[in-house]
Amino acid sequence: MTTTTCLESPLGKLLLTSREGKLTGLYFADSPHAPKIGPGWIEREEAPIFAQTREQLEEYASGERVQFDLPIAPAGTPFQLRVWQEISAIPFGKTVTYGEIARRIGSPDGVRAVGTAAGRNPLCWIIPCHRVVGRDGSPTGYAGGLRRKEALLAFESGRATTLDVQSPVPEFVLA
Repeated sequence: MTTTTCLESPLGKLLLTSREGKLTGLYFADSPHAPKIGPGWIEREEAPIFAQTREQLEEYASGERVQFDLPIAPAGTPFQLRVWQEISAIPFGKTVTYGEIARRIGSPDGVRAVGTAAGRNPLCWIIPCHRVVGRDGSPTGYAGGLRRKEALLAFESGRATTLDVQSPVPEFVLA
């Protein structure tokens, strides 16, 4: 059984999904890849996994948390799961190129496939695909929208003191 809830965040409304007490989805509600609530889905705002997720997102947004510690169960192909696992290893405040992810998973010619897998990440923000950038270091592509990716990168790098998609994002400067 899939349970779901929505919550507000500094980056906009989020849709959360879970199965068997594990977080299976965290989507920006306006993302093209956000699922449509299906028949048999149950709204359970009070589910423990959603409370835990809400708490950790608030800690992240306040600067108290740099890594999420949630039971997750993303569904994807074996290739997607490898990509998402590698993305999960990118530390807070750091970025890695799509090409580097492709090399790390043993598919150096699979840069586009890595980009596609990152775009299908069902746990945005938790699996930090916003930390994956273009080969020149620029913030390219993000299912939640480039403005959100830039806001997350600015916040994590210390170029922004608050996590807010409405505030002007400092210009992205290559490191």
